[in-house]
Amino acid sequence: MLTRLFALAILAFPAVALSATPPVVTSPDGRISVQLSASTDGRAAYAVSRDGKPIIAPSPLGFLLTDAPKLDRGMLIGEPEFSQFDETWEQPWGERRFIRNHYNQMRVTLTENFKPFRHFDVVFRVYDDGLGFRYEFPEQENLKELKIGEELTEFDLAQDGTAWWIAAGEFNREEQLYNRTTVGEVGYAQTPITFRLADGTHLSIHEAALVDYSGMNLIHVEKRRLKAALTPGSDGFAKVERAAPFNTPWRTLQVGDNAGALVESSLILNLNEPNKLGDVSWFRPMKYAGVWWEMHLDRKTWEYGPRHGATTENVKKHIDFAAENGFGGVLVEGWNVGWEDWFGTGFDFDFAKPYPDFDFPALAAYAKSKGVQLIGHHETGGNAAHYEDQLDAAFALDRKMGVHAVKTGYVADAGGARAYGRDGKVHLAWHEGQDMVRHHLKVVTEAAKYQIAINPHEPVKDTGLRRTYPNWISREGARGGEYDAWGQPGNPPEHVPTMVFTRLLAGPMDYTPGIFGMKTRSPNGVQTTWAKQLAFYVTIYSPIQMVPDLVENYEANPGPFQFIKDVAVDWEESKVLNGEVGDYVTIARKVRGGNDWFLGSITDENPRELKVPLSFLDKGRKYTAQIYRDGPDADWKGKRESIVIEQREVTAGDTLTLKLAPGGGQAIRFMAH
Repeated sequence: MLTRLFALAILAFPAVALSATPPVVTSPDGRISVQLSASTDGRAAYAVSRDGKPIIAPSPLGFLLTDAPKLDRGMLIGEPEFSQFDETWEQPWGERRFIRNHYNQMRVTLTENFKPFRHFDVVFRVYDDGLGFRYEFPEQENLKELKIGEELTEFDLAQDGTAWWIAAGEFNREEQLYNRTTVGEVGYAQTPITFRLADGTHLSIHEAALVDYSGMNLIHVEKRRLKAALTPGSDGFAKVERAAPFNTPWRTLQVGDNAGALVESSLILNLNEPNKLGDVSWFRPMKYAGVWWEMHLDRKTWEYGPRHGATTENVKKHIDFAAENGFGGVLVEGWNVGWEDWFGTGFDFDFAKPYPDFDFPALAAYAKSKGVQLIGHHETGGNAAHYEDQLDAAFALDRKMGVHAVKTGYVADAGGARAYGRDGKVHLAWHEGQDMVRHHLKVVTEAAKYQIAINPHEPVKDTGLRRTYPNWISREGARGGEYDAWGQPGNPPEHVPTMVFTRLLAGPMDYTPGIFGMKTRSPNGVQTTWAKQLAFYVTIYSPIQMVPDLVENYEANPGPFQFIKDVAVDWEESKVLNGEVGDYVTIARKVRGGNDWFLGSITDENPRELKVPLSFLDKGRKYTAQIYRDGPDADWKGKRESIVIEQREVTAGDTLTLKLAPGGGQAIRFMAH
């Protein structure tokens, strides 16, 4: 009976070319294949295989709407449209200068086989390193606006394996330690989420080009099935409201033979649109000092008072330090009125009014005379609406003072941000709900008008929009170095070796490496060796890297500090030399516009000995390897400061043996002759 009704419905369907067989598209190298199909009752599903082996079993597509029947059953698959694309584009700054964007595309229209015959396209772009797919809703009379209660998109993993993930919906947003579980033990998870499948294939699920839409999380359904779970909307009902025509973000799968292949993938960037801002040379990648760490150690305060950190005198001290050591900027937190009541409220912040002991014009002039930029700071207490009301005044002041980069902040419990809704009213919102997604892009685009780059903390997740808006330079969006100051506990040794293969797949992170003062307010202190702190500057990518520790700690240790002074932040090329998720990783990067290379290698709580061929170095050239390695007695539980600094001559034909202490690392500068 059901089959007969289905057939009758098809007879009433408008004349549209239907696909005779399930459409298939493959990657340029032929290894990855995606097939679209429909069940007997018209439920569309996609499946992914690699080298002929299933990776994603048939997984549903569709939407649950809050004001109309869901888009799910009775879908007819139209005749596919295929296309190819191949270009190489240049990043204005980045972990590599040139990126190849090479994919095969399949576009398929899915149409209901019953009135009102609503329809949408599913577009698949398949690369050698993975794939992305999105829904595209054209303008149509019977679907002018969508109120989406949930996506019905699923990812049914075809194999068992190990998963690395953090929970969604927690009070502290993304600032969590990673879980390592089986696929079946994944709960309500954020993306990126990384898997090592039973056959050794590595896979990461995330999204690209998140614009005017809610961020996607994943929830475990049964066995190996993971289902999309959009971040809640401000009204607690519809999670997304959009008028057609519009496109959803890309749902992405990065795929590789090993963990390092995921890091080297450019899939997320390639699925974003090209640069819309044009020339952004007014921002230059840099290392920066700052009035920051002393507040986390409770030596200074953000708010005005006897221990205020952002005083004219203290900022001058940091400007002098930055200028003497070749750093481009000085971050100043706590300079503006409103810090007395900041957590989760933010109503008192004035982003154009300094505290009485902070002479903004004089400091801006002093910094300029020293060849240093001030880096602005706008903490909102999660009150995005209050911040939006002051954007023009805040950015105009910064531009006047020669500020070209601003760190923003949204410290508020998850679900407790305040943002403007589509109705123009202020609502409580989740940090990755549609209203906050719109807010962050507005900040970035408004800032660009004033030639200001943005580095948000407590941000919306990174989905590669730095390609389209290259003034979106970095962000936090994970458990950063500040937890080593006061965390209960701090960041354990496996934290960063995990993040390299999870959070950092999304994009740059402002982690704040380079701490030498190992004893902090945290009961465990800083759970690394000094050499590992140095290696962070290479293993954690960001076009801005902080030099966060107290000035006196650097001045007292000129030997290891030399690496921080020398290490670059903008790269011609990046290569992952080895690594396993949560265990260890070694990355080499070549300086943009130069011949030097830098290497960083880090491990978890286990000591390691890694053989590293230097074949990444330029052939026919000699190098002096300046090596900063763990001392023979170094250990994250004991002698964290034990470090050996030495040098040797090497070429591309040599192999180094890296000995990493428990919780340790190694950092090397290869100076070209």
